[in-house]
Amino acid sequence: MLDFVIRNAQLHGRNHTLDIGIKDGRFAEIEKQISDQGAAEYDADGYLVSPPFVDSHFHMDATLSLGLPRMNQSGTLLEGIQLWGELKPDLTAEAIKSRARALLEWSIARGTTAIRTHVDVTDPSLLAVDVLLEVRQEMKKWVDIQIVAFPQDGLLRTSGGKKLLLAALDKGVDVVGGIPHFERTMQDGRTATAWLCETAEKRGLKVDMHCDETDDPLSRHIEQLTYETNRLGMGGRVAASHLTSMHSMDNYYVSKLLPLMVESGIQAVCNPLINIHIQGRHDTYPKRRGLTRVPELIAAGVNVAFGHDCVMDPWYPMGSHDMLEVAHMGAHCLHMMGMGQLDDIYEMVTTRGARVMQLGGYGIEVGNSADCVILQARTVLDAIRLKPARLAVFRKGNVIARTPKVTSSLEYADQNKDICFEDWQERMPRAHDS
Repeated sequence: MLDFVIRNAQLHGRNHTLDIGIKDGRFAEIEKQISDQGAAEYDADGYLVSPPFVDSHFHMDATLSLGLPRMNQSGTLLEGIQLWGELKPDLTAEAIKSRARALLEWSIARGTTAIRTHVDVTDPSLLAVDVLLEVRQEMKKWVDIQIVAFPQDGLLRTSGGKKLLLAALDKGVDVVGGIPHFERTMQDGRTATAWLCETAEKRGLKVDMHCDETDDPLSRHIEQLTYETNRLGMGGRVAASHLTSMHSMDNYYVSKLLPLMVESGIQAVCNPLINIHIQGRHDTYPKRRGLTRVPELIAAGVNVAFGHDCVMDPWYPMGSHDMLEVAHMGAHCLHMMGMGQLDDIYEMVTTRGARVMQLGGYGIEVGNSADCVILQARTVLDAIRLKPARLAVFRKGNVIARTPKVTSSLEYADQNKDICFEDWQERMPRAHDS
């Protein structure tokens, strides 16, 4: 007997529903109809069953700290960094952990079960590092968490920055991070990038660099990061996050850069919510919106994923850690609403994100870990359009979150009527109907 059977599941790209059988925490069968009964069963009723969502870029140490010590009035990256610097001396382990745990509960409810979080390693106490390592261990049954050693104030700009970053890695941090555009000079940024990549290569670790998160077209640390990735043979293990300066770069330069990125195997992470909020703050009109060149990167062959980046912290006052909200914003701001492009958008919060994090056993295939989300949507288009209820979230074959189906009851014109926004096609007349 199977442990669990999901009946009448709609998988993206399939023209009919399927049954999904789960045994010992893994997908055991995916067939048009499974004759065996499951010890437990769930009727998906033709709703979309998706791989769980992946957040490739987040800052869990700062999350839910909105208003501490005060609000970011300018909306700029630099004021956010200033506020975080003022808050750091007052941080406590209890506060960081309680906010992180609360955020992760939101994540699970939204169907996000893999997160790469950056943690500031410029605090001499490394308090946040210790806390997030604890959280990672405590929550590993429900969420895959990767931690990036992130020198928020700059590796070389921080007294003892190298020693602090190495200490964080020694504690068990997974990924080497950096912020070269925040070093004192362009040369310091290049020096920091080389040292960070060499450190990761020596330790067999991945790299995820905040790279060129500016509106300055001459901020070109992506070139150095691409070079180091190629030189050290680290393709697939290196991600460049943000890349907002590419929005403003000369097209000729980008035409040279893209093939180099493809050759190196570097990956990219765009953060639509925070980038559309922060970039272009120094412009009058026209205002640049600063998202990196996602369609061009994908067309060239670079793997691109989306991250949420922030939820209610010194940089971003909104959010509920819903990766479909990220996808929705990205589709609009990147002019990616063609049907093939919407597939790419959806992959950037699922499979492409899994590739950035190098998650093993991810995806709805026989033999993989039985992790999935049942959405109150029939198609990927409606998933992005509606940001619908996550009817059930599965982790290793167990339901870890449920949300009741959302309907609206109308009472007007002497009638009572229940409506569901995902079933619009069933109510619309066809062109041939009279």
